[in-house]
Amino acid sequence: MALWRMMMPPKYQLLALLAFAVAMVFLENQIQKLEESRGKLELAIARHEVREVDERRVQEGVREALLDEEEDIVVIYNRVPKTASTSFTNIAYDLCSRNHYHVLHINTTKNNPVMSLQDQVRFVKNVTSWKEMKPAFYHGHVSFLDFTKFGVPKKPVYINIIRDPIERLVSYYYFLRFGDDYRPGLRRRKQGDKKTFDECVAAGGSDCAPEKLWLQIPFFCGHYSECWNIGSRWALEQAKYNLVNEYMLVGVTEELEDFVMMLEAILPRFFKGATELYRTGKKSHLRKTTEKKPPTKESIARLQQSAIWKMENEFYEFALEQFQFARAHAVREKDGELYLLAQNFFYEKIYPKTT
Repeated sequence: MALWRMMMPPKYQLLALLAFAVAMVFLENQIQKLEESRGKLELAIARHEVREVDERRVQEGVREALLDEEEDIVVIYNRVPKTASTSFTNIAYDLCSRNHYHVLHINTTKNNPVMSLQDQVRFVKNVTSWKEMKPAFYHGHVSFLDFTKFGVPKKPVYINIIRDPIERLVSYYYFLRFGDDYRPGLRRRKQGDKKTFDECVAAGGSDCAPEKLWLQIPFFCGHYSECWNIGSRWALEQAKYNLVNEYMLVGVTEELEDFVMMLEAILPRFFKGATELYRTGKKSHLRKTTEKKPPTKESIARLQQSAIWKMENEFYEFALEQFQFARAHAVREKDGELYLLAQNFFYEKIYPKTT
């Protein structure tokens, strides 16, 4: 190096030193930029990893929340007497172990469908806070109860089944006298009374009077006093309102299989496997009133003259229309078999775009 400097003129030596100094400064700058770039890259990678962890936690949290919500669900079936309610409830009992939920029967004194105010408070508290029994399927001959009146954060899911009002009354009339094939040995309240429904109507008996038709409206109307005033137009309108706004689905006895199939689709947590179970035709799903004789046209016509029948029938027709509308958009029939329609919506134009 010293020899090289002795052979090189001084001015070139100075230029060489300057060039070397510039080169060193340039290299140092480049190295510094590379270091800064590496730091930025490492920071970006770290942020990406943190974001992925956070996203995984959020997704896991959402899944856990969904699972918690699914386990917190309560279904209430405030069953109307003689509407195939026992047949349907037995499906829930058969599925509860398989689908992992609890079934609880609401047994009120003397089958009174109206609870006292204090019992309403107790019942709402039980249903909403009894975590050990969730998910739960409650059933019983109880009129509709509005949970929002009690300040609870989450309402139960209501379902029900109704029936042609005269057919329901005839079935109930013979049930009180002869029982059914479900518990044939049980003594019924009117056992020993051999009078037919037609004879009762002809004689103006109380068990077949038009006032006995007033049942499905108050069951859906609820715990207001006006609901139980026979022939109340307000009760009818309130029952319609509740059916549309408070019930997830209301089926009809005459189309029970369709009702079961739709429930399996919308509440699989409870009713997965219900359609196949219903179609197997096990005896536990078939309850028939014994010694039942169809009424004559004259008896039917006499009942249909009453304003009470007209209102109960209006409610039944309203419920039937709602059910058939829902079914038309959910179920199809092919070669004599019913099947559910596939999902008919999807999402598109999702913004902002994810990278």
